[in-house]
Amino acid sequence: MKHQVLSIVAAVGLAVSVAGTAAAETVLRASHQFPGGKGDVRDEMVQMMAEEVAKADVDLKIQVYPGESLFKAKEQWGALVRGRLDMTALPLDYASGRHPEFSATLMPGLVRSHERAQRLNDSKFMDMIKKVINDAGVKVLADAWLAGGFASDMRCITAPETVQGQAMRAAGPAFDEMLAEAGASIASMPSSEIYTAMQTGVLDGANTSSGSFVSYRIYEQATCLTAPGENALWFMYEPVLISQRSWDRLSPEQQEALEAAGQKAEEYFAGEAENLDKKLVDVYKENGVEVVQMSPENYQAWLDIAKKSSYKTFAENVPNGQALIDAALEVE
Repeated sequence: MKHQVLSIVAAVGLAVSVAGTAAAETVLRASHQFPGGKGDVRDEMVQMMAEEVAKADVDLKIQVYPGESLFKAKEQWGALVRGRLDMTALPLDYASGRHPEFSATLMPGLVRSHERAQRLNDSKFMDMIKKVINDAGVKVLADAWLAGGFASDMRCITAPETVQGQAMRAAGPAFDEMLAEAGASIASMPSSEIYTAMQTGVLDGANTSSGSFVSYRIYEQATCLTAPGENALWFMYEPVLISQRSWDRLSPEQQEALEAAGQKAEEYFAGEAENLDKKLVDVYKENGVEVVQMSPENYQAWLDIAKKSSYKTFAENVPNGQALIDAALEVE
């Protein structure tokens, strides 16, 4: 009997100890829209950060909720600002309804190549964008720019006239306006809804990132892909973000571990970015989808349309709009 009592006391003591440890651990909830466990690099970035902070042993845990399992794609920014969500990997232009400056991070032809995207990360342009992010109560943990292209089940999209009569999805207002100017009709939705929209005939085609074209299996609905290639009209900034409220609750050691994890994830992504484009082409060819690239002449024709439509509107209607465009164009 005495031995049983001692065992019970020991068990209770262990439970209290475990409970005390759990209570001391800070848990950050990270939500994103991308498929988990299927090789989407944005999910991999967040999962890598979770692994790195766990290894740092600073009583910090990142609980990852992929595939819109916690918040819908376009709910994440508002939840982040209000502190209802701790972290996200977010296509920033999804929040341009609240901060129109963010449309500069999906402006047609403003980036064009992965090398230039890396240079933009350390530019006055990104300083201006990050000031808007910071002022809203959010902090960037890792930069990421994804190239993208066009897919269609009607016809290959090359010159601007090839979108005439097509119902298109583009991800943000700047691309929407350019496509509409070229004769497309526009349907707005997050990339997670493209597959079903093409399957049901709501969309004929779409713009999205190389990563999303693969992880959402859009090749099952497309007959032609316009790959990014050397003339990538579509580039989108999709950083890993943390709510400033959540950041401020962390200890200095936890903040240091999280920043180190963000740096490692950013470096990993930089190494993978061009591979995403190659994987995109390979997967689509393997699935019988025709793959084309935009010629320099077609790229320039699109850019000419963008400058008289989306660039003009952005410069006229967005605070610091022209200054943002100028700052991006200053980067060689």
